Amino acid sequence: MPPAPASLISALADRYVVERELGAGGMATVYLARDLRHDRRVALKVLRPELSAILGGERFLQEIRTTANLQHPHILSLFDSGTADGFVFYVMPYVEGESLRDRLTREHQLPVDDAISIASEVADALQYAHEHGVIHRDIKPENVLLHGGHAMVADFGIALAASRSDGSTRMTDTGLSLGTPAYMAPEQAMGEREISPRADIYALGVVLYEMLSGEPPFAGPTAQAIVARMMTEEPRSLIVQRHSVPPNVEAAVRRALEKLPADRFGSAAEFRTALNDPRFAGSGGTLIGRPAVRPTPRGRVLAAAPWVLAAGALALAGALLFRPRAAPPVTRYVVALPGHQKVLEYRATPSPDGSLLIFVGRVPGQMSDANFQLWLKHRDRFDAEPVPGTTGAWNATFSPDSRSVAFIGGGRLFTIGVGGGTPVELADSAAPAQPGIAWLDDGTIVFAKRGGKALLRVPSGGGAAETVYRSAETIFEPAPLPGARAVLAGTCADATCSSANLVAVDLRAGTSSVIIRGVGYGHYVSSGHLIFVRDQAAFAAPFDARSRRLTGAPVVIVDTVGFTTGSFGIARPTAEIAASDAGTLVYRRGGAQATGGQYEMVWVDRSGSATPIDMGGNLKIDPGGGNPGWALSPDGRRLAIGLATASGGDIWVKELPNGPMSRVTFDTMPDMRPRWLPDGRRLTFVADRHGYELHEVSADGTGAETVLARHPHGIFEGAVSPDGKWIVARTRGGLGHQARDIVGFHPGDTTAVPLIASAAFDESAFRLSPDGRWIAYESDETGRREIYVRPFPNTDDGKWQASTQGGSAPLWAPDGRELFFVDAERRMTSMAFTPGGPPTLGARRVLFPLSGRLYLAESDYYAPYDISPDGRRFLMARLIEADSTEVLPLMVVDNWVTELRGRLQ
Repeated sequence: MPPAPASLISALADRYVVERELGAGGMATVYLARDLRHDRRVALKVLRPELSAILGGERFLQEIRTTANLQHPHILSLFDSGTADGFVFYVMPYVEGESLRDRLTREHQLPVDDAISIASEVADALQYAHEHGVIHRDIKPENVLLHGGHAMVADFGIALAASRSDGSTRMTDTGLSLGTPAYMAPEQAMGEREISPRADIYALGVVLYEMLSGEPPFAGPTAQAIVARMMTEEPRSLIVQRHSVPPNVEAAVRRALEKLPADRFGSAAEFRTALNDPRFAGSGGTLIGRPAVRPTPRGRVLAAAPWVLAAGALALAGALLFRPRAAPPVTRYVVALPGHQKVLEYRATPSPDGSLLIFVGRVPGQMSDANFQLWLKHRDRFDAEPVPGTTGAWNATFSPDSRSVAFIGGGRLFTIGVGGGTPVELADSAAPAQPGIAWLDDGTIVFAKRGGKALLRVPSGGGAAETVYRSAETIFEPAPLPGARAVLAGTCADATCSSANLVAVDLRAGTSSVIIRGVGYGHYVSSGHLIFVRDQAAFAAPFDARSRRLTGAPVVIVDTVGFTTGSFGIARPTAEIAASDAGTLVYRRGGAQATGGQYEMVWVDRSGSATPIDMGGNLKIDPGGGNPGWALSPDGRRLAIGLATASGGDIWVKELPNGPMSRVTFDTMPDMRPRWLPDGRRLTFVADRHGYELHEVSADGTGAETVLARHPHGIFEGAVSPDGKWIVARTRGGLGHQARDIVGFHPGDTTAVPLIASAAFDESAFRLSPDGRWIAYESDETGRREIYVRPFPNTDDGKWQASTQGGSAPLWAPDGRELFFVDAERRMTSMAFTPGGPPTLGARRVLFPLSGRLYLAESDYYAPYDISPDGRRFLMARLIEADSTEVLPLMVVDNWVTELRGRLQ
């Protein structure tokens, strides 16, 4: 971690010795320090400078000093506070132990008794503080420290101090927020000025809910998404999720989470009492799935009255209802969508009720299939409609009630309502190479983990994902079985899936059993049949979902099923057939459907004229983070490129202009985004072996790969600095931390140093200048993506914005005196750059527009082009318009099971 500012260390030298940084949050950076006067270790919290400027340091200190009088065994005391060299700081005891967040990260769910004990102690602390007129306002697992088996609440009153430290300016007016959205009470989230102690009770209810279930009641990718769910939804029942939760605890949490403050407990002491009183039954609203309360005898009589009155009507209706009916007719028809609405990847999937189709199609207005998103077609409409907010999405599926869609985009799992709205991110560890998402009937979703060697399960309402199955082989296309205890899935041992098997995975035992060998795709429908594909024909057979075995001979339902070729470096073909529980079968006939587009490499000069490069044939480039990425060697004589071939996704090196192409990586999982080391003899690249890592390999393919860097959130772009002293990498955030960050490693050191990293903003697409003194990158800190430049490696020494109306994909000229980027109108833009302190950024000059055929996928967060050593030509990929594969229409069969049953008799 970066050291504390030297001026701060110097200003505090007579009182505190700063040892190291412990962490950083939204309001302050925390350092471990030694209190010289009392010879003890303390936590020194330094307010962020921008907060100090907004709040007013002296007023802030006046407010937080009121909390110094809080003396309680479960409250972390305030030792000291003040200003030093312009920094506002406050000092608290250093607690040796861990935070509740640390424990939840490690254990996911706590034992029920431990959770109740921690919540009771926090409630004690809150009761004491509330009696002394102090409201915490930011109760969350990070602010609950665990020491000696007991809870201690930190940062009491800090959020309150921040909220009113400046009499004229509220924090919410500055763009900075107080509190953490997932734990904020509705009235606090809506920005009400007067917040009562009942906001703390709500937050404690959220914390207890998370301790018991493993996730907060409401989650989402943004504060707005969380607040929207908080205001419109009810949390799921704790008892339904975890049967060991006592009824009184369920009732207490339910009351604490009431949306109206007046409906919650009147005090934290009442909440604590209810948690420890088995007789407490609660009142007020309900949690979804809450077990029904047993009625009193009088209640049973009253409840039965309507049924008694209706008995005669039911008897009459029963005679009609159970009268033999004619089987619904089988209906066949064709859905031929316009070219701009064509199905690009995998299959069109019908909703369980048969009223909708979801599929991946081209982004409206784009010529290239590289720019794609979800499309939704209603049965009663001619055209399909794009689903906003799903750019870069792959392989979608419906919820059991047909009201929501789950999809994977850029290795992340999302859900969105069929009526639109903001996508909610559930997990960032999904395997983009594996189609298929199993939305189970208990509301959880099963998907393949990045790397394809495990299945994960996550609640559809949000929360942490858990591993439910590990596989020695690649596992793909999970599909639900009834009861939420098992899923179907395909497994294969190599990239071509020549040995695919269909298995049933027991989600409780973490085991699997083979159902059909030589088959990779299977789908169960509620009629009691299993659909599978073998030798391009689709079959259906009776299937017992409980014993997970076939109970009868299969019959052919489609003689020749279409296939999509593999994506993201996976050569396994995917059958284009799907069925709904309502009896709708959707498929495409014929041979393989081309996917991802065929490309050629071209030189593009500064006027925009393109000249093809002889690559020995067309290229398959997978958009959305699969295999795009290429780089010229320092001398410009060789091209390193990630390609999708029948052997998998690998790095290849092409001798320019007419030399051979050699493969340099040989793993079956995707390799991408190569960069040359300064000596021109070795390459770095992103490898998906055990999660995304940065690897190094010889450019001639000899010798073994070595791992240069790993990061808990994965590495998706990497480079070695020109002097070889730094490894720079771009990571993706983990659960609850979606922002991408740019970090650095010293060679041989496994500790990541944040270079350009913030919890609130997204930083990506970095490029080091040729002399290694500057770094250009993308950030969305203004609300849209712009290009910035900072010094390197001392990135906090300055920041200059290069673009003004949107920008992406920065690239330095070989002499470092010019910076290129693509503006919001897809135009290649040049800016003169004169190094110095500070540097001089010249006027922006548009060079040429990028046609829709030139590859530039925004979902890559990476600059997919390079420049010649003389700085005159750009190396880019261009889509070939002529598509060698015809786009065939979708075939739809309604009530197909009726015909199937007749054939199976």
